[in-house]
Amino acid sequence: MSRAGDTHVPGRTTQVGPPRDNPFGPRFVAPLYVGASLNPVNSSIIATALVAIAAALHLAVGDTAILISCLYLTSALAQPAAGRLAEEFGPRRVFVAGIVLVFTAGIVGSLAHSLAALIVARVLIGAGTSAGYPAAMLLIRRRAEQAGHEAPPRGVLGGLSITGAATVAVGPALGGLLVAWAGWRSAFWINIPVAAITLILVLTGIARDPDPVRPGSPRALASRIDLLGMLGFGGSLAALMIFLSALPRLDRPALAAALVLAAALVAWELRAAHPFLDVRLLVSNGALTRTYLRNGLTLMGTYVILYGLTQWLQVARGLSAYQAGLALMPMGVLTAVTARVVSRRTGVRLPLILCAVLLLVGAVAVLFIGSGTPMVAVICVSAVFGLTSGAGTVANQTVLYQEAPAATLGTASGLLRTFGYLGAIASAAITGAAFHSSVNDSGLHLIAWVLVVISALVLILTVLDRRLAKADRRHANSHRAGGAGDPARCTATATTESTERRSTDMTTGTHITATIDPARTALLLMDFQPVTLGAVPDSEGVLARAREALAWARAHGTQVVFVRVALTAADAAAVPAHNTTFSQVAAAGYLADGTPATAVHESLAVQDHDLTVRKIRVGAFASDTDLRAELRARKVDTLVLAGISTSGVVLTTLRQAADEDYRLFVLADATADPDPEVHQVLMEKVFPRQAEVVTTADLAALSRAEEPTARP
Repeated sequence: MSRAGDTHVPGRTTQVGPPRDNPFGPRFVAPLYVGASLNPVNSSIIATALVAIAAALHLAVGDTAILISCLYLTSALAQPAAGRLAEEFGPRRVFVAGIVLVFTAGIVGSLAHSLAALIVARVLIGAGTSAGYPAAMLLIRRRAEQAGHEAPPRGVLGGLSITGAATVAVGPALGGLLVAWAGWRSAFWINIPVAAITLILVLTGIARDPDPVRPGSPRALASRIDLLGMLGFGGSLAALMIFLSALPRLDRPALAAALVLAAALVAWELRAAHPFLDVRLLVSNGALTRTYLRNGLTLMGTYVILYGLTQWLQVARGLSAYQAGLALMPMGVLTAVTARVVSRRTGVRLPLILCAVLLLVGAVAVLFIGSGTPMVAVICVSAVFGLTSGAGTVANQTVLYQEAPAATLGTASGLLRTFGYLGAIASAAITGAAFHSSVNDSGLHLIAWVLVVISALVLILTVLDRRLAKADRRHANSHRAGGAGDPARCTATATTESTERRSTDMTTGTHITATIDPARTALLLMDFQPVTLGAVPDSEGVLARAREALAWARAHGTQVVFVRVALTAADAAAVPAHNTTFSQVAAAGYLADGTPATAVHESLAVQDHDLTVRKIRVGAFASDTDLRAELRARKVDTLVLAGISTSGVVLTTLRQAADEDYRLFVLADATADPDPEVHQVLMEKVFPRQAEVVTTADLAALSRAEEPTARP
């Protein structure tokens, strides 16, 4: 049997012990909140300075829209890139590097005398501020794990959302005050003291990353962070921005370039060992993909109003920059209040539906706003979008935390912001096109009609998303049952209780403790490969429990069997077209043998005396493997199963092994499925018919021979 190769695991850290006292105290969360707010506040603070910049540089107001677009283009690429780098080199290091860039950008913008120099400053701001949010999400996750929490406190994530959501809307008021008091350059130099304060908070409040930096060879590093994927993603976004900026004129070459680069990016990412944009995860995890789309469309609608209404108030209504920002202050206040309320809820579907409905109501209301509309009415309409922003931002972040694989939370968090920036880029293009010739009522109404379409799409996308309702029911049941918030652990607890009930002899009243002979047992760790782990929630937690089971097996002399799925070129060519699953996999090169993505995960550390089975179909006992003969030769009669996924290799292997008359145990907490609800149903209702469902914590007791004892 072949020995599997090793792969690199981004973001794996050394545990340094749980933090003392409150792990999420003010010293820890303060720099995270401030750092995560730098990007949204810079996104919105520029809105009130555009008119002044255009006048100072003798440009049309529409030409200054590039200062919005360039920051969002940079941020759209830099957010997931920063998340990937934080997983690779440590979130604190990336956080500090980002703050230094922001400080530099403040100096460049303060000294700029041309639009080109301002664009450079905005690009630096976009790159630097993009480190804050994904690094914060990763730091929160790791601090929770070190403290032994199943999940971080909801208040911490809620505070992160509130900070980001509130600063988006507060930015215009702050920007208006600064521009009125110190001129448009203040929108840039304000970053200098803020960055300095943030740096001090980070250095004094957040512990150093425990792992040393081991970049390896340039080629290996480029592969681990998928440098080509990042460049392709950036190129396709740049072409898309050029196309959007030219609207309403159709820039066909830019559109063609965007489509070609996007197609090339997808083709590359399907083959990359560590994809920057995990296309397969986006396809397989529909709930996560819908969250990205919903977040992007919602922020597109919010930013269209934020930028469009700000410019309209200054030009069409004659307000100063400060007055325009002050008029939007209620929007910021309601954003923060709504975010606070939603962060305390356990459900997400109702807030998301409310968000979509309010977005539609606000869009229709803008159609009735004109130069003669009382300011009170204008302020009330803008306040509706504050409700939308607060509810949508918090609820979508919660869904992301639930659905994204834990091992790549930094990249996933960055991608959430990326989709928001794509919406912001589109909003800047819409605003620029609507106000291209002049800023007037008809342009504002054109923006409103576009917003009606956007809000309708958000409402449809939310109402038809069944996963949101299922997630709410699952979490409600978990809370009623006193669960700690980890679906795998809750399921494991329930299945252990059901196993104990089944192990009671109702005739004699004797409680039978199941035992196994480690020498006649094999632990099957199945499909623990990078290519499969990315599709399941809490992959890092499942891996950790698989390592616990592996340590138990090695300590007791139990045979370890690693089962992996991989296709050689000949295997792929032999897959018949009517095999709908593997014909698509073969055509895409998804499971190519010999690639790091199909090797056994490196953290499981394959040893020479382990068995490694390569299979070309779902089950471990498929006809192409010699697993039967190997187990018979070792006189194995008991199997302990764990793997990815519950409804795939675990279910199929369990059925096959039952027909082979093996005694079976399934490790509920070292097994996962892309759909947690399917995992739970199989563990509670299907597997107990042919196997004992246990947890890794039960293995020690199972391997200890005990005499039956009567219950008292």
